[in-house]
Amino acid sequence: MKIFEILLLIILVVCAIAACVSKRLVTAVAVFMAYSLLMSVLWLLLQAPDLAITEAAVGAGISTVLFFVVLRKVNVIRKGEEKGND
Repeated sequence: MKIFEILLLIILVVCAIAACVSKRLVTAVAVFMAYSLLMSVLWLLLQAPDLAITEAAVGAGISTVLFFVVLRKVNVIRKGEEKGND
């Protein structure tokens, strides 16, 4: 279990750095969502289920949706890119 926690913390730091240095905004938002999901797992391991649920709902859920809506509104995401057409 200790190895899983250390691996989770390392991946968490990598996600935080990747979200900060990412050149593409869509990639940064996706990495931020992964960071939030990992953080919610970490809260579960720390026996704080209320924080885990909040982090998953707000961090990975609502915030990510709002970020994608904003990126769509400022035309960073176009309709063709949503379907996988580059």
